[in-house]
Amino acid sequence: MTAKEAFDFGPVWGYFFRKKDANRPSNFNLKAMHTVNKISIVMFLIAAAVIIGRFISRM
Repeated sequence: MTAKEAFDFGPVWGYFFRKKDANRPSNFNLKAMHTVNKISIVMFLIAAAVIIGRFISRM
């Protein structure tokens, strides 16, 4: 795996900022699942930034 492949955030941005699709099914369970997934991704990125920030500040 190259660095370009490792840092390709296109699918992540597409997950957060995609348009509504009329062919995609929509119900409460699906919306709740996607909301929880988005929250967990954001929490992971914040935690990773905090860990990296603490590591850099100790140097």
